[in-house]
Amino acid sequence: MKRVFLLPLIMGLVLCSCVVSANAQSDRKYNKEMEKVYKKKTKELKKEGWKVTGVSLTLEAAIMKHFRAVNSDAKNKELTTNVSMCKSLNVCSVQALNNALVRYAENAGSYVRGRVVSDLFNNASGEVPEEFDKFYAAYERLVSAEIKGEVQFSVAFEKNNGDGRAYQAWFIVNEDKAAQARVRAMQRAFEETKLAQRYANQVADFVRTGFQVEGDR
Repeated sequence: MKRVFLLPLIMGLVLCSCVVSANAQSDRKYNKEMEKVYKKKTKELKKEGWKVTGVSLTLEAAIMKHFRAVNSDAKNKELTTNVSMCKSLNVCSVQALNNALVRYAENAGSYVRGRVVSDLFNNASGEVPEEFDKFYAAYERLVSAEIKGEVQFSVAFEKNNGDGRAYQAWFIVNEDKAAQARVRAMQRAFEETKLAQRYANQVADFVRTGFQVEGDR
């Protein structure tokens, strides 16, 4: 009788062992991939003459800190931006943040526009009611404003560029918080543009859905 009761326990332990082993292998594979990305990016920035700015860290340490921060949460996404010419680091950082906000808003607007055309109207020609044009413009503008508090600065690099500086900033955006910001922007855009209520639920689904965040690199 004892053997009968022990069998499920043994099977359970074997299954747990297999799961742990599979997870460990997955983690090792992921860590190797991240190490490749880290080494490639470090080599690239050094070759191009970039230097970390604003922190007392080496370039290698700053990049590693950034990657660890990004990967600390599966919902984190990276957003990068470049400023080709600015006279001071303060001006560079302000312009970089503005560029990041605009880029994110454009990505968000393009995603919603694409889903409206393909899913809501199933129209390859891109013909949709004119009221949507006003909604897209308002939505992008409002996303840029709403997302500002959710775009977290991570690290920046700079190098000489003629009479000024070239500046590269890396930011982190948490998708859960970003989705809330997009919903707030959508609600305000609905109010501003009086978009027909019959479209609201489907557009809201598109807004909540995550999308690929594109940066300058």
